[in-house]
Amino acid sequence: MPPQHTTLLSPTELAYLHTSLTLSPPIRPDARSPTTFRPLIAETELLPSANGSARLCFADGMEGIVGVKAELERTSNARQRAGLAGHERDDEDFAMGDIEVNKDAENEEELKVADEWVEMTIDMPGQREDDSMIIFLAQMTHEGLVADGTLPRRLYINERWHWRLYIDVRMTLPNPNLALALCAADWDSTYPLPLLSLSTHLALLSTYLPALISKGDEDPLFNDDWDAALPLYASTKGKQNENITISKPSVTLLVISVGDNLFFDPSPEELAVADAVMAVTLTSSTQSGARVLAIRTIDPPSRLSPSSSAALGGEPGFRGEVDGNEGTWKPRRGGIKKEVLGKMVGICVKPGGIGEEVLGGLQGFT
Repeated sequence: MPPQHTTLLSPTELAYLHTSLTLSPPIRPDARSPTTFRPLIAETELLPSANGSARLCFADGMEGIVGVKAELERTSNARQRAGLAGHERDDEDFAMGDIEVNKDAENEEELKVADEWVEMTIDMPGQREDDSMIIFLAQMTHEGLVADGTLPRRLYINERWHWRLYIDVRMTLPNPNLALALCAADWDSTYPLPLLSLSTHLALLSTYLPALISKGDEDPLFNDDWDAALPLYASTKGKQNENITISKPSVTLLVISVGDNLFFDPSPEELAVADAVMAVTLTSSTQSGARVLAIRTIDPPSRLSPSSSAALGGEPGFRGEVDGNEGTWKPRRGGIKKEVLGKMVGICVKPGGIGEEVLGGLQGFT
């Protein structure tokens, strides 16, 4: 689903920007390197009534506030009970993060039923709850969080009870000038996926659940002392045991290609001239580097922008080519090439790559 917006740049300005991004080395409008994210400010545990919360603000004024609330719920679906049976939570292992994920388990289909234990809602100023982009972003983020089955297992208590997580995201625009600009270009032009993913990741890292006292299939009884609460995702600080697999919440990175160059965390202007856009969902790996959970290709915004339509000589979505004047940008035709796709994924998952760097950097905020 491509963001549908009206670009504020003329075809000539788009041509200049596209040429700058295809240079070696490329020149980004804000002078960042291809792998550098926008400056940000982040804090966690700011909502006292929530099990976990985080606030993340980019330097351009976009801000995301995430609250995570856990609610005890009875497991009514027999498939859910069967799918997670035998994975009773041991609080010692839970605190250490040593929760195994068997990818070859026969109950893989049953585990997917437990995905509904995580519910996500997104609120954006000026956008309806049933807006297509709101639904798309919420579903994409939700799929990444439950993709490896680790989170549902952490919410499992016993065969009759589990935790239900409510993740509420509020995106705000504290800068009035930026808000006015975005009203003209629409929220879609910013494609706030990096803000949504990073803030949700931090909120889950700061989420705590009450320590379980009861055993087995007894009705759950918890420790009233909040200081004894256990983190949903254990911290990796100070842990040197390589035999312990410590999982982290997933994070989705937005990557674009312009010519032969790749760019992370693209600005709205860079998105306007992107040849290809891809969302890569990653999590921590037992080895060095990161592990891919999901990949989603996204139609570049240029496909439906008026500037691209004029350059292509047709209505939005037209895929033909026409001759244009020199210095006028024309969006490329066709989908993403396999070589570009492999390059995008490789730079994210390789040891010491962007995925490992982002996951490690976010850990420092908790």
